Amino acid sequence: MPRVSVNQDKDQSLVRLGAAVRARRKQMNYSQETLADAAEIDRSHMGKIERGERNVTFLNIARIARALECKPSDLLVDAGL
Repeated sequence: MPRVSVNQDKDQSLVRLGAAVRARRKQMNYSQETLADAAEIDRSHMGKIERGERNVTFLNIARIARALECKPSDLLVDAGL
């Protein structure tokens, strides 16, 4: 099966997920660096996730959700996915 790239994200799922992460992060008054540290993800990678530039893995979604004190499904619902 061919790998799906960010360029093939025609319905903007990654951008919408990134926006949901950013909105929750700001709601909690976390800096991007604080969230990245709590989720054990490199800060520059977190920035790319928030901008929809990375095809984020489920494990990273779970880490981000844990750091944001929510369920992974909450992030997906917030993104309209």
